[in-house]
Amino acid sequence: MKAQSKISTRNTRQKDAIRAAFVETDRPLSPDEVLSYAKRSVDDLSIATVYRNLKNLVEEEWLVAVQLPGEPPRYELSGKEHHHHFLCSDCKKVYELEGCVPSLKPKLPRGFRVASHDLLLHGVCAACVPKHA
Repeated sequence: MKAQSKISTRNTRQKDAIRAAFVETDRPLSPDEVLSYAKRSVDDLSIATVYRNLKNLVEEEWLVAVQLPGEPPRYELSGKEHHHHFLCSDCKKVYELEGCVPSLKPKLPRGFRVASHDLLLHGVCAACVPKHA
């Protein structure tokens, strides 16, 4: 079991390229997006290696999974302040939105208490807007 621990925390050029993809883009990424960005540094990177490293980086708490309704999971850097997301309906990229709507006070049924919330905005990102003009 100790050998597996050493392997999962070991830094490799593949893991470094994957980490760099998140730092460079500073937005939630799908495994395919990670592969695309990381292949710029490590040409022979495979999707299996990306998935394995994503799993390890989540276990190490360097990344967190971002679950969006009806979408495959994305991953983002952990430790960020509370924020929400924007999903481009055209290119399917996910972007972070700073902050929160402080005045969001839904009328809850009697006796209900909110523990947390998620807000996902849908639309077209700046890169995709010209395609729709």
